[in-house]
Amino acid sequence: MPPPALPPFPLPPFALLRNPVRRYAWGSATAIPALTGAAPDGTPQAELWLGAHPSAPSLLTVDGRGGGGGPRPLDRLIDADPDGWLGPDTVRRFGPALPFLFKVLAAERALSLQVHPTRAQAEAGYAAEQARGIPLDAPERVFKDRGHKPELICALGDFEALCGFRPTAGTARLLAALDVLPDWAAALRTRPAEAVLPGLLRAGLNASDDELAAVTGALRRTAAAGGPYAASCAAYARLAEEYPGDRGLLAALLLNHVRLTAGQALYLDAGVPHAYLRGVGVELMANSDNVLRCGLTPKHVDVDGLLAVTSFRPGEPEVLLPRPLGSDSGNGSGTGTGNGNGTGNGTEERFPSPAEEFGLSRLRPGAAAVRVDLPAPQILLCVSGRARLRAPGGAELPLPAGASAYLRPGAGPVELTGPGAELFRATTG
Repeated sequence: MPPPALPPFPLPPFALLRNPVRRYAWGSATAIPALTGAAPDGTPQAELWLGAHPSAPSLLTVDGRGGGGGPRPLDRLIDADPDGWLGPDTVRRFGPALPFLFKVLAAERALSLQVHPTRAQAEAGYAAEQARGIPLDAPERVFKDRGHKPELICALGDFEALCGFRPTAGTARLLAALDVLPDWAAALRTRPAEAVLPGLLRAGLNASDDELAAVTGALRRTAAAGGPYAASCAAYARLAEEYPGDRGLLAALLLNHVRLTAGQALYLDAGVPHAYLRGVGVELMANSDNVLRCGLTPKHVDVDGLLAVTSFRPGEPEVLLPRPLGSDSGNGSGTGTGNGNGTGNGTEERFPSPAEEFGLSRLRPGAAAVRVDLPAPQILLCVSGRARLRAPGGAELPLPAGASAYLRPGAGPVELTGPGAELFRATTG
C-alpha cells in the first residue's frame, strides 16, 4: 500500500536538513557528536547520512520546522515533485531520485574489505538474483539494486585505508620481510599480476588456521621491530586483533596501505578492492547499495562473485587534492562561486572525479559574500566555523559546524558568507 500523500510543502531555495545516524560496530562513539554538537551516548556512531536514500532519508525543515505535518523525508518530497526538488535536467539524466548519497564516516576500527560492481555487472547480478527468488533482505543477497557505486572519500584529519592491489614486486618484498607465504612471494615475482592475483585472493580467503596464525605473528614482530614496513604491518596487525580468525587479513596483504591527511581524498571506481581502517572523512557516492565483501566482516562473502567483479590491475593509488574551480574543464556541474578561483575573500575547490552522479567541492567563504549557483540539486555541510546562506528574496539560514542544508536547483544564485568556515558541497558530476 503506497504511503499517504504529503500535505502541501513550500519550495524554498534552501532548507535545513536533519540527518540520521547509522550505528555500526566499527564506528566512533565521539567523532560525529563532536561535529554535530550532540552529546555522545556511549554507542558507536559510524555514519551520518545526508540525502534521500529510502532506508535512511534526511528530514527537511524550513525555519526549523517542516511546515504542516512536521519535518518531511527528502525522498518523499522528491517522489511528490521530482522536477521541483531535483530540477528537470537532473530528472532527465538520472531519473526521479537524488543520484548521490553524502555521508560523514567515522571509523574507530576497520570497515569490511569490499568491491563494488560496474553498472552492467549490477544490472546482470540484480536480474539473476531476482530470477532466483532471493529476497532483498536475505543475508546471501549481493545485488540490492541495479546501480553501480563509485565513491570518493575526503579525510577530515588523519585517515588510513587500503586501496587497490599493490604492485606485485612490492608485495613480494613485504612477504619476504615477513618471512611468510614463500609460494605467494615466488608467484608474485615471476608471473604477471593479472594471472597470479585472482588465485592468491581465492587462496587467502580459504587459508588454513596455521597460515593465518603464521601471518599474524609475523605482522606483530615486524611492526614492533620498526623499519620500512612497520607502519603497514602495524595496520595489518590491528586488523588481526579487530577481526580474529578472519581470512580477509590475507587478502588485505595484497593491497596498498594508504595514509591521508586533512583535505586529501581517494576516488574508488568499480572493481577496486578497498577498506577504510581508521579516521573521519566526508564520503560521496552514487546512490546504490551494491557491495561484494572480501572479508573483515561477519557478513556473507561470495568468493566467486567477488572474483568476477574485481579489477586485478595493480598500481599505486592516486591521492587527490582539490583544484580551484575553473582551473580545468572537468568541473562538470557548472556550479561555481563568484570568488571560486582561489582569490579574494572566498574560495571553492573541486575534487577531480569522473563520476556522473556526483561531484565534491570544498568551500572556504570569507566576509564578502560568495555566490553559489544552483543548476543542480546540492547539499552543503559545514564542518567548522559558522556560515550563513542568503537567498535573493532575503531568506537566511545559519549553518554552524555540523549543520547541513539542501539547495534546490533553479532557485538561486544564493550568497554564502562565513569568515573562517569550511564547508563541503555535494552535487551532480
